[in-house]
Amino acid sequence: MADRRPADVRIRPATGADLPAIAAIYNHAIRHTAATWDLEEETVESRRVWWEAHCRAGLPVLVAERPGLGVVGWGSLSPFNPKPGWRFTVENSLYVAPDQRGQGIGRRLLEALIAEARALGMHSVIAAIDGGNEVSLRLHRRLGFVEAGRLREAGWKFDQWHDAVYLQLLL
Repeated sequence: MADRRPADVRIRPATGADLPAIAAIYNHAIRHTAATWDLEEETVESRRVWWEAHCRAGLPVLVAERPGLGVVGWGSLSPFNPKPGWRFTVENSLYVAPDQRGQGIGRRLLEALIAEARALGMHSVIAAIDGGNEVSLRLHRRLGFVEAGRLREAGWKFDQWHDAVYLQLLL
């Protein structure tokens, strides 16, 4: 299989200057997809609060950047559960601008997030994915994630029920 990853993509830690692009990419997903079950768009300020919380917790927010295009995707690791017994398990989030999908950017971001999770001493990465998001399910499975559970009709968006598929990668 040919490597479809664009050579000009740079993965790096997000900065405050990236928050408008992060919010725009996320808001597109809110409006047009079930990749997130959020229903209300995020402001740059709400993304700043989210980003600052990640910085304080030592958890990564990464961006994919292309020359002349700027930020074209982002990913993060967040606590899976706030209870102390879950401290070695994180949940990943991953979003790519619609005009940049299918080029391997999501894979590059997810590979970088997995490397970050290992470097942080995590034991497990969880991905909670809408059951209809075949692209994300396939990407995660290709990188070693396995289905750990499915919650049927757990979410409601776009006037229909959605399944939540939980995938897990043991590091």
